[in-house]
Amino acid sequence: MNKPKVFIARKIPKHVEDYIAEFCDYEKWDKDEFIPRDMLLKRIQDKEGIMQARVIIDEELLEYAPKLRVVSNISVGYNNFNIDAMKARKIIGTNTPGVLDDSVADLVFSLTLCTARRIAELDKYVKEGRWTATDDLNLLGTDIHHSSIGIIGMGRIGEAVAKRAKLGFDMEVFYYNRNRKYKLEEELGVRYCDFESLIKTCDFIVLLVPSTKDTYHLIDYKEFSLMKRNAILINASRGQTVNEKALIKALQDKKIFGAGLDVYEQEPIKSNNPLLKMSNVITVPHIGTATVETRANMASVAAINLVKALYGEIPPNIVPELL
Repeated sequence: MNKPKVFIARKIPKHVEDYIAEFCDYEKWDKDEFIPRDMLLKRIQDKEGIMQARVIIDEELLEYAPKLRVVSNISVGYNNFNIDAMKARKIIGTNTPGVLDDSVADLVFSLTLCTARRIAELDKYVKEGRWTATDDLNLLGTDIHHSSIGIIGMGRIGEAVAKRAKLGFDMEVFYYNRNRKYKLEEELGVRYCDFESLIKTCDFIVLLVPSTKDTYHLIDYKEFSLMKRNAILINASRGQTVNEKALIKALQDKKIFGAGLDVYEQEPIKSNNPLLKMSNVITVPHIGTATVETRANMASVAAINLVKALYGEIPPNIVPELL
């Protein structure tokens, strides 16, 4: 029996490649940068499966790949999928939830600590040969321990953040979610509250929601007007969940203390974006899962999803809309 043909559109670890080779006839893109769209379209024309990250799976791509049966995302998000187009062609789409929860939670706390204690700003200060920050009241940070944190979106990553906050920093943890997590409330002592109350009362506000029409600009001018002046916004979800113009205005007017951002409305972020000039903003380039261990685990899960689907088994992580 001929092995199914697949294209790997992202550099992956050797052991994952070896696993795919056992079951599939494959070609791969082995460069660090993303594959150019026109080159991708040429290379998938006879492929039954694609394993990739951040490739837009739309009508155009599907027209170029008439034999395609499976798209395996090396990510938990799948807003790159045109669900209707894939459904119409009965194409299976999978993702990699679960393996990245702790790494993203670590990043959330990295952003929290760095923003609150002004680490990047003070690192630059010392490297410029200055050493009077402790005497300058304008350079004082704010405490994380025993403060309050509001988590918007209490999924697996939210739960991992809540554990770090409660057990590591003695923080008062509030959350807002579509469904209450009674077991988590009992086990960890976190408290559910309504969205507006969370926005008004918490020192740190962490966004961990998916990008949907309901979460578009979830944090807007109104929400910033309700926040405490010492509030810090952490966004490790999707850039579209925050109105960036409203965020910039709130920071410029000192309506909030600062922001820690892993995601932006437009990625890559433009070099003239005012956020890049603000000392009270930490900006990192969408690196929530960017550790050697997590990326390897994600690639392994994506490979298993790909192979199982191609061989007629039910893969562990079909996205719900394509079940």
